[in-house]
Amino acid sequence: MRSTTAEAERGHDNRCGVEQATAIPNGDQVAASGMTAMLSDYVELTKPRIVIMILVTTVASAMVAAGGWVPLIDLGWLLLGTAAIAGSAGGANQIWERVIDRRMTRTASRPLPADRMTGSQAIWFTAALGIIGMGLLLGRFGWPPAAIGLGTWLVYVIVYTPMKTRTAWNTTVGAIAGALPILIGYTAAGGGLLEPTGWLLFGVLAAWQYPHFMAIAWMYRRQYGEAGFRMTTTVDPSGWSAGVQSVAGSLVLIGCGVALTLSFGGWTLGLIAAAAVVTSGLPMLAAACRFAKVPDDVRARRLLRSSLLVLPAVLLIVTLRAIV
Repeated sequence: MRSTTAEAERGHDNRCGVEQATAIPNGDQVAASGMTAMLSDYVELTKPRIVIMILVTTVASAMVAAGGWVPLIDLGWLLLGTAAIAGSAGGANQIWERVIDRRMTRTASRPLPADRMTGSQAIWFTAALGIIGMGLLLGRFGWPPAAIGLGTWLVYVIVYTPMKTRTAWNTTVGAIAGALPILIGYTAAGGGLLEPTGWLLFGVLAAWQYPHFMAIAWMYRRQYGEAGFRMTTTVDPSGWSAGVQSVAGSLVLIGCGVALTLSFGGWTLGLIAAAAVVTSGLPMLAAACRFAKVPDDVRARRLLRSSLLVLPAVLLIVTLRAIV
């Protein structure tokens, strides 16, 4: 009986040893985990959600300019170059705001304010991305897309970023910086920089940013105020100005979308597409009107959600209209 008990105890000890051994990660696992965390931080530095939105609009504008499908190899280089420049701008913005970001719950966990990355690491990474992106666009598509990419970076980093602590007009400058990349795709696919179609696409994206960012600015108005940002919702805490700008942006987006669908010729298809644009834009316009009437977090969140659906819908309609 004692022998059986001893064997059972030894078996229990062996099992515990196995469990403990498997619970303790080896050097390779620790290194792999550290590498994954580091890569995740570098991706976060680029503001990936904004980059994805920019790439969606780049694809749409390139297809509109080409009047159809863009060769996959060209599209791949275009997206890579645009993503690199957009990611570089996002990283430079976080470098600039790393001290302010510590004051906001929304941004305190970013790599720089959380001290998971040094300033020199972020600067080298951001510089490398910008140079690579500019080189790809210039080498593959010529100077217009590269010049627009450089202009986007300069407006976003040098003009928009410092304005955020100085004046509520930063939203307008930010809307310009956020809409410029759509012209990268348009000019890379053969569109002219002075063509009305490209600037109407720019108008769609610039106008969309007003309801989208006013909703965000309202929901995080207290954090923005505590961090020292001068947003529309901190300068005018009543929400009236944010609501008016949201409604105006929704109307301009619909207007630019309708003008685009009617500019490609063929009145029947044009009117059908224009009606589709109006139908797609109405939910955001309605949400903006409700938010303007009674600004609160619930209506702001609904406005934000509707904006995330309206932009891809309008761009899809315009793109299909251009290639049909």
